[in-house]
Amino acid sequence: MPFASSGNRGDLIRPDVSRERLAVIDLSASGRRWSCAKLDAAAEGFAASLVRAPLATNARVAILAENCAEYLIAYMGTMRAGCVSVPVNHRLPPDTVRYILADCRAELCVVDAAREALVPPALARIVMRSPGAAALEARGPAASPAARRTPPPTGEILYTSGSTGRPKGVVLSHAGQLWALGVHVGATPTAGERSLIVAPLYHMNALFNVSVCLLNAIEVVLMPRFDAVAYLKAAAEYRCTLLSGIPTMFALMARQRELLATLDLSSVKAVTIGSAPLTEALVARVQEMFPQAAISNGYGTTEAGPSIFEDHPQGLPRPLLSLGYPLPDVEVRLVGGTGDEGVLEVRSPAMFTEYLNLPQVTGAKLRDGWYDTGDVMRRDGSGFYYFTGRADDMFVCGGENVYPLEIEKMLERHPAVLQAAVVPVPDEIKGEIPIAFVVLRDRNLPLEELKRFALEAGPAFSHPRAFVVVDELPVASTHKLDKVPLKTLALEAAKALKR
Repeated sequence: MPFASSGNRGDLIRPDVSRERLAVIDLSASGRRWSCAKLDAAAEGFAASLVRAPLATNARVAILAENCAEYLIAYMGTMRAGCVSVPVNHRLPPDTVRYILADCRAELCVVDAAREALVPPALARIVMRSPGAAALEARGPAASPAARRTPPPTGEILYTSGSTGRPKGVVLSHAGQLWALGVHVGATPTAGERSLIVAPLYHMNALFNVSVCLLNAIEVVLMPRFDAVAYLKAAAEYRCTLLSGIPTMFALMARQRELLATLDLSSVKAVTIGSAPLTEALVARVQEMFPQAAISNGYGTTEAGPSIFEDHPQGLPRPLLSLGYPLPDVEVRLVGGTGDEGVLEVRSPAMFTEYLNLPQVTGAKLRDGWYDTGDVMRRDGSGFYYFTGRADDMFVCGGENVYPLEIEKMLERHPAVLQAAVVPVPDEIKGEIPIAFVVLRDRNLPLEELKRFALEAGPAFSHPRAFVVVDELPVASTHKLDKVPLKTLALEAAKALKR
């Protein structure tokens, strides 16, 4: 581990950085600036308030809010106090939020004013930016240094999105997450870099990126929520050098052609896209938006850690869409397929401990230290890995295995297609057939042209049997593509084929 870790996941301000150095620009508070000293003091003060409360070691503190500096203060301070941080997805239905608060046995909830109504009356809370939130501001008696306690093994619990059932609490250790951070943190602070973070802080993608930035002394411009226009304007105004996000975000940005023509985005020199499948067409559009930037395809899981792949050890250039080469301390294997294609299983120092209160589910997904990701991958001759699709997304059409992602990538190669989503529907003859939803640059494009393109560009068995043009594709609370609402529409499109 190249940086001097304290052993506590909450210590994200490194001691060898100038205390007056800028740490965070909080766009939820009109661009309020937090120095390293101020952010560190606020986190220490919040930790002290938890110790004095008193909250016992291992007590769970939920955080329910949009992105803001106070979120980071609560996140860091909770773990510094020896308690467990539980970021909660505030975009979930109210009953699901309350389920999570009960499931993790939260003893305190740090919440913004807009979401206080989601907190059960019996649960203690601190409302951000209220008179009772002095502990989050490093002001008054709450700012006294914390009496440090030895933390428990568990540092945080992150909940899954719940797209296939109730959200599951992923229990993560201090040691495992610090190992993952160590992969990306240099021995000396970074100079002259500024990262724009907008992914929600209840998601591993954003939490890990912010942590890497703070530990590298990279300035963070923190946005409360995603809006394509606001994001692009912020990147230009604050001269951000590093961008990260998921494919859906960048696809929405690419549609802002008139705005893009007016902005100077030449400061952007690196773009990392992850947490969802990436296509060649989107990479090309992102490169067009940020011509000076190197674009990389990121991959990680909450359960097995955000650090799995890296650059090739022999310096081979990473191919387009490749996730990279496995890290030296990470074991990977492909199962259930051919030698070079199958479901990825991972064994990593950053492995989660368990799914909270779900021993049977844990046992099914984590066996002998190996985590079943459910992601189908292929490996090329140089050892680079590529995402093919989710094992549970695969369907059989006329006896052939079909992955929706492969069809989506093919469709997005058409110059008129901005985004594509494919869902299967039952068919009496073929078993299941694909239906495609497309966002077009020109809605007047004849769909027969798309059908011809699909038949020429891909295997005949996988061509979409129907196309549905939409203004935009639905997204889930994590900003990822949400195909659930499309399934009903796909069934209707399939019925129309039979008329």
